[in-house]
Amino acid sequence: MASDVAVIAGAGQGLSASLARLLARDGFRVVLAARNVQKLAPLVDETGALAVETDVADPASVANLFETADKAGPLALAVFNASGRTRGPIAELDPDAVRQALLVGAYGGFLVGQQAARRLLARGSGSILFTGATASIKGFSGSAGFAMPKFGLRGLAQSMARELGPKNIHVAHFVIDGQIEPPGQPADPDRPDRRLSPDAIAEAYIATHRQHRSAWSFEVELRPWVEAF
Repeated sequence: MASDVAVIAGAGQGLSASLARLLARDGFRVVLAARNVQKLAPLVDETGALAVETDVADPASVANLFETADKAGPLALAVFNASGRTRGPIAELDPDAVRQALLVGAYGGFLVGQQAARRLLARGSGSILFTGATASIKGFSGSAGFAMPKFGLRGLAQSMARELGPKNIHVAHFVIDGQIEPPGQPADPDRPDRRLSPDAIAEAYIATHRQHRSAWSFEVELRPWVEAF
């Protein structure tokens, strides 16, 4: 019997790597999607994951990702970690850069969510998890190019949760309110745990995926104990 498949879109060395390790240990067949799959080689070697070159803003590329994942087994979990952003004063923002941020961060979430939903509806169960940020609920000065895609992604997640929840598909949105600890960077001894541990975030994602459907979370906010809110 084939192992359940987890697709992680927008994979890198931080949260996605922690998720891949935890899922692989739990017996999932992990499929990683990134524009540059070469950077994922060490993670692939460590976890046995499959890496698929993917542009999340391109419908054909996302369709290819999920068709490739289908060959590995039945989809049970999809995580959207891709993020588009551009920062700067509103009067100086590059319109093309803002457009690309929206395509990656919001439209990409739609494309990944749509492909995942089709498969999970056929299965009758599963989870779709979206990674948001403080900017998903709070637009800061100089951050319009980041807040727009994050607000859009949150709206997508809300709509999908309301539509798919009654069909036994768990959709959740995570507000990551703080900086994630960069890989390989030592912790600050004077302010321990001031940044979010990617391993701890990954544990929260997997716990949400495993929630009993009588008590599903939709929005989960994660922040370090020292973070103001």
